[in-house]
Amino acid sequence: MAALEITSSNFQAEVVESDLPVLIDFWAVWCGPCRMIAPIIDELATEYAGRIKVAKIDTDAQQALAAQYGILSIPAVMLFKDGQPVEQVVGARPKAALVSALHLDQHAAAPTG
Repeated sequence: MAALEITSSNFQAEVVESDLPVLIDFWAVWCGPCRMIAPIIDELATEYAGRIKVAKIDTDAQQALAAQYGILSIPAVMLFKDGQPVEQVVGARPKAALVSALHLDQHAAAPTG
């Protein structure tokens, strides 16, 4: 499953109004470390399908969104819950470190009732 492309026109519906937590990879085409973690982001999209929505924001094309969330360095991976950022990791990290730093298993837990 591929990550969803987020723009200013679909941000409200796909992130703010999402019933699921949303993992966003802030990236740019020219960013080497961004390309390094791209396969990891795609793996997370598949592994957490139905529990977390995984998306990407091209910071060159969506500068206002990047600025709104204080993205000064990329790659930056941010987890939103109930429309608000709750976790953030800056820089390329191995998959296990990314999952741990973002507390994905905790945020992706199935509802208990």
